[in-house]
Amino acid sequence: MAESSWTIEDIQDTPRSDGGVLLCGACRASAKCRLGVRRESVDDSGVANFDVVCPRDQEGGPNVAHGGWTAAVMDEVLGHLPPMNNQMSVTATLTVNFRKPVPVERPLAARAWIDKIEGSKWFISGELVLLPGRSVLATASGIWIARDPSHFTRHQQWLAEQDAQNGSGG
Repeated sequence: MAESSWTIEDIQDTPRSDGGVLLCGACRASAKCRLGVRRESVDDSGVANFDVVCPRDQEGGPNVAHGGWTAAVMDEVLGHLPPMNNQMSVTATLTVNFRKPVPVERPLAARAWIDKIEGSKWFISGELVLLPGRSVLATASGIWIARDPSHFTRHQQWLAEQDAQNGSGG
């Protein structure tokens, strides 16, 4: 795996749901993933596995997920692989292939795997399937860029510079 600037303590201290799902800032207050990712684990081959249910409030068409939900959940599950490997990262690219409409409130599974790592770039792919038959609903691939913990501090500094240049107070 790529060299990490995170420590195992950083990963262990990241808030998680009851199902062990790493929680982003938006989901920490409710202590569950708002996208419906319920459980996550990594198998012996390094493939991440997720139990997912699309919440009713993410419905686009009648009884099917909004395409934006599908893209977001693929970003979420593929993006969990670097932290599962002790590396903070950010999404650089994401391509989603929508194969079939995703039903809401039905059991789904997602899988994600690392295709390769080149320097700070993590090339990751995955799929979302309907259970129990495992019909493929969506596939995705993308690049995540390894970052150190000061990444978000640098971003806040950049935003302040933008505000100062534009004469706004943010």
